[in-house]
Order: sequence, then structure tokens, then C-alpha cells
Amino acid sequence: MMTTANTLTLSTLETRKLKRTGYVPAFLGGGLLAAMVPVLNMAVRREIYVSQSGSPFHILMDANWQLMAQLNIFLLVCGACILYHTEYADNGIQRAETLPMKASGLFLGKLCILFCSCLLPLCLETFSLLACCTRYFPKTPGLGAVMLKGMAFELALLLPTAAAMLFLSSLCRNMWMCLGTGVILVFLTSMLRSGNLVLAAVPFAAPYRMLHQFTAGQAGRLLLLSMGEVALFCIIEWIYTKLRRCFQ
Repeated sequence: MMTTANTLTLSTLETRKLKRTGYVPAFLGGGLLAAMVPVLNMAVRREIYVSQSGSPFHILMDANWQLMAQLNIFLLVCGACILYHTEYADNGIQRAETLPMKASGLFLGKLCILFCSCLLPLCLETFSLLACCTRYFPKTPGLGAVMLKGMAFELALLLPTAAAMLFLSSLCRNMWMCLGTGVILVFLTSMLRSGNLVLAAVPFAAPYRMLHQFTAGQAGRLLLLSMGEVALFCIIEWIYTKLRRCFQ
């Protein structure tokens, strides 16, 4: 209970600090940009997709999600850099470690904020996909349930990427070094998206995956692997925090 309360308190403090940054406008602008991808694609190449058979949601995801997912990952990279830049810019990380709270709560609080921030672009993207489905395709029974399950799956796969990028941000005092490393990782791991299930769970590559590409068992294993990665990064961050305190 104490750990949960500390995490919530730190999350509140983080939210106040973010008011002085461009964090919210970045996620709003990035979400709007990603939401425009299927709209523009359908406006230009409508005949190609309307003539295909199958679920309209799956057709649109196959056509647009690779670019939309990449934009989401870039948002996570920028968001993580901003979250830790607020600490290192004014030596807030040293002051936070003097508070009567566990230092690991700082990482968990930031992870909670970054994960919740993903809801904004994903909601905009879901609305855009739904608008395209209802505008260009005939009525499909159960479309809403399929779409909610698919986008919830994508939200879960963003969490390992958020944890990995936050850990990287905690290592780098220079925001530009962290940002550059994150961008390089985005492009390197994008080549792993056609690999097997284990490679599909690699942070920065997992968000490219779509629910309809897997069986129910494979999707469950991928989610378990993703949650295990999140726990791993939390443990590594806890170890790093302890070592940092010892050598300060």
C-alpha cells in the first residue's frame, strides 16, 4: 500500500512539472498526425482497399498500421526524454532521492504517466479508423468489439517500449544523446518485425504487431513476454538506482 501511495504521489508531482513542457502538445500533435494516415490513404487509394474481402478494420490496419505504429514509438521516445529531462535539467533527480520515498517510485510514476499518455494518440487513431470503416465499408457486425480488442492489444505492446525508453532516459543526462539513441533503436528494431514470436516481443519492435496476425495462444504468449520485459526493466532500473546512490 505504501509503495502504491508513493507512486501515485510521484505521478502527481510529475504531472505538475510537465505543465511547463511541451509534453501534452507533443502527444496531441503526434496523435493527430497518426490519425490522419488512414484518412489520407483512403482518400487517395480508396478503390484498392474497398475491393478487398475481410474485416474492414483488418484491411485498414494492414494498410496503415506500420506508419502509425512508428509515429507512436517516436512519441514514446520524445515523451521519455522530456520526462527525465525535467529531472536532470535542474538537478531534480538528486532532490527526489532525498525524499522519504523509494527511488524506484520515480521510475514507476513516470512509466505510469507515459503509458497513460499513449491513450490520447490511440483514442484519436481508433476514432479515425472507425470513421474510415463506417464511411467507406458496408456495415460489419461486431466491428466495435474487434476494434477495441485490437487497439487494446496495441496499447499493451507499447508498454515494454515505454519501459525500455524510460530506462535509457534515466541513464542519459543529455536529452539529445538519449533522443538520438532512441531514434537509432527505432530504425534498427523495425527490421525485426518479420521475425518469430520472440523477436516480435523485442521493445521498439512489438508495437508493429497486430492482433489478427496471431492465434489466441500466440497473442497471449506475446502479451506475457511483454509484461515480463516491463518487470525486467523495472528491476534493472531499481538495481541501477541503488548503484548510483552508492557511487554518488
